[in-house]
Amino acid sequence: MPEQTDLQIDLSGQVAIVTGASQGLGRAMALAFGRAGAKVACVARNGEKLKETVKAIEESGGQAEAISCDVTDRESVDQLVDDIVEKWEKVDILVNNAGITRDGLLPRMSDDDWDSVIQTNLRGTFLFTRAASRYMMRARYGRIINIASVSGIIGNPGQTNYSASKAGMIGMTRSLSRELAGRKVTINAVAPGFIESEMTAALGPVVQEEAKKRIPAKRLGSAEEVAHAVLFLASPAASYICGTVLTVDGGLTG
Repeated sequence: MPEQTDLQIDLSGQVAIVTGASQGLGRAMALAFGRAGAKVACVARNGEKLKETVKAIEESGGQAEAISCDVTDRESVDQLVDDIVEKWEKVDILVNNAGITRDGLLPRMSDDDWDSVIQTNLRGTFLFTRAASRYMMRARYGRIINIASVSGIIGNPGQTNYSASKAGMIGMTRSLSRELAGRKVTINAVAPGFIESEMTAALGPVVQEEAKKRIPAKRLGSAEEVAHAVLFLASPAASYICGTVLTVDGGLTG
């Protein structure tokens, strides 16, 4: 794995909301925003893990707040965004990263397995995007990044629910870009491939090795590499990129 260094991007004075910030990709992205100078609202259900993320941001000189929230609950989401704007006066960046999996072959997939994944991954993205975009459009500035997946592009056996939710996020990104671009609010999606995480570790070494054989780069990606892509799309430098899907997958989707 190559040595990781942060992009030289200055987000001083900006306010970012990162959902699913308690671990994995979300934590890496929240830390990257903190190091870039943004105030970071770290959102997830697990309050204790969120405190660890906030502590790490503060230790690196950043400013952050931990907020526990059910991303599927409209009133909670609306109140959270309102509270952030009241405290920090605006919201410049939204990263919709909160997501779950409930894998299984379709004939044995329960209604709850389907509904819970769609609710968290797709409805949660819709609710946060609607709430935050209202403020962004008024301010005539904003960056929204949806964390999709290559599973939403090429599919994956046993992940019909997950793939459908991520494909929905991609469709939402492309449609909404046509609504928001005129207000100087960009919305893009990042689609990670196989990334080193608790989720991929649970697959076991045999599955991981098989995955590496399918990836032209012959390795799994890191959470930091995904965070770098998100950091760029969230920056003023990405002002003319809107409605795109950036794959971070080592060449898996070609």
